[in-house]
Amino acid sequence: MVRSRFRTTYNLILVILLSWGILLTFSNFPTVALPIYEQRQNHSPDGIGKFYMGREIAHVMGYTGAGWLERPSREAEEKTSQIVAMLDLKPDDVVADIGAGTGYLSFLIAPLLTEGKVLAVDIQPQMLEIIDYFKEEKKINNVEPILATETNPNLPANSIDLAIFVDAYHELAYPQEVMTEIVKSLKPGGKVVLIEYRGENPFIMIKPLHKMTQKQAKKEMQAVGLVFQETKNKLPQQHFMVFTKV
Repeated sequence: MVRSRFRTTYNLILVILLSWGILLTFSNFPTVALPIYEQRQNHSPDGIGKFYMGREIAHVMGYTGAGWLERPSREAEEKTSQIVAMLDLKPDDVVADIGAGTGYLSFLIAPLLTEGKVLAVDIQPQMLEIIDYFKEEKKINNVEPILATETNPNLPANSIDLAIFVDAYHELAYPQEVMTEIVKSLKPGGKVVLIEYRGENPFIMIKPLHKMTQKQAKKEMQAVGLVFQETKNKLPQQHFMVFTKV
């Protein structure tokens, strides 16, 4: 009986020591980061075949689509002046218009920022040339074009009060990298506003990859540390989603 108990205790100690040895051995292995993105050969023709958190990234609208951004019907269709009003801007705010395109929204915002400015950010130099043209034509001096890369908006740290994406976030080729940089550029308490066509509504006649659901947007913003604040449901077809840097 004593010998049996001794063997049981000995075996238990041996198992514990072996377990510790295995854990210590594995703890010495380098951590392998899982890939952020997934590339698929079978995908939508409207996307780049690259998936982020289950969502396929859409093709970027090229500068040849500039005329669509400046279409006369845009105000009636998207209520862009209402979007600006919903931003609750202060005169000294610094606003980054990410994926600014022709600067359509930037030039609506700029007159309200009597002591601030708009940073019109885009990856296409041709779009920034259009913004420069409109600056001269409209005599608006507080819109600053900024050439970004696919992974970095090139904004200084702690420099902006608000980053706004108007139907642009879903086209970012590297959304996690860009948003990580955006968070760095936000001042404490700064906000991100995503304007996206409602992915939950199949009757909105926009290609599926150019729409987003609230659930997906919240998941992606949470991944970079942004906190969901609210959705303002006042636009005809788009979500107006607000996220905060804490």
